[in-house]
Amino acid sequence: MTALLHEIVTILGNCGIANAATEAARIVHAAQAPTLSDHANIARAMAERRAAGAPLAYVIGHEMFMGIELIVAEGALAPRKETELLGNTALDAIRSCDAAPRVIDMCCGSGNLACAIAHHLPRARVWASDLTDGCIAITRRNVEHVGVSDSVVVAQGDLFAGLAGFGLEGSIDVIVCNPPYISQGKLAIDRAELLEHEPREAFDGGPYGLSIHQRVVKEALPFLRPGGTLLFEIGLGQERQVKMLFDRVKAYEEIRFVANCAGAVRVVSGRKCID
Repeated sequence: MTALLHEIVTILGNCGIANAATEAARIVHAAQAPTLSDHANIARAMAERRAAGAPLAYVIGHEMFMGIELIVAEGALAPRKETELLGNTALDAIRSCDAAPRVIDMCCGSGNLACAIAHHLPRARVWASDLTDGCIAITRRNVEHVGVSDSVVVAQGDLFAGLAGFGLEGSIDVIVCNPPYISQGKLAIDRAELLEHEPREAFDGGPYGLSIHQRVVKEALPFLRPGGTLLFEIGLGQERQVKMLFDRVKAYEEIRFVANCAGAVRVVSGRKCID
């Protein structure tokens, strides 16, 4: 272990980061980028920022997601490994579609799902939409960075309002959505640390954590083709409530739960009824 790497491990370890050695190696590597000089001081500054609680992805400026490297910056949620379950479930649904599937990534954040889908399925056409300037700016950077600008259109607005005028109504095969799903009560108490570095819009799901799910279940219907699929990422223990949202609209069938390797349901999907 080099002296600099040992120093960074110590900085991270002293603030209680469990996998300090792994994170230190990533910080040192990022600080050695060809465009940077004074690598040691840059690595120390990165480590201090991480020790203060900033997400590692913000500190080093990038993150791997579903096999692609994404730019990460403040203003959009840093992509999480757990969201790959939603992405891979969406890929399975899209692969069953016709030759040129049409996909919406709603609440696109940093554009991780849109870029991953377009990268892995070049025949897909993807529309990515979010509300805030920060999310849209980072998504556009990632579309260029990943090289999928021919496949992904980025739009801005309040949910589906940002897609008005694109002529997408009744034509979408798959809508994938990773909405905010933490309740306001939890954000105010035991999850308050999330808001210290990442935007509230990425986490605040309203009084019960389901406000955006409730809207999307209804507002997706004019865009989905008959038989089209809507997929959500959900918080732990929310699967029954989200199924109730689908059932209440009476326009979806084949509601499915998808669990992670630990057995926790983290994705719920439904198909728009054909009749």
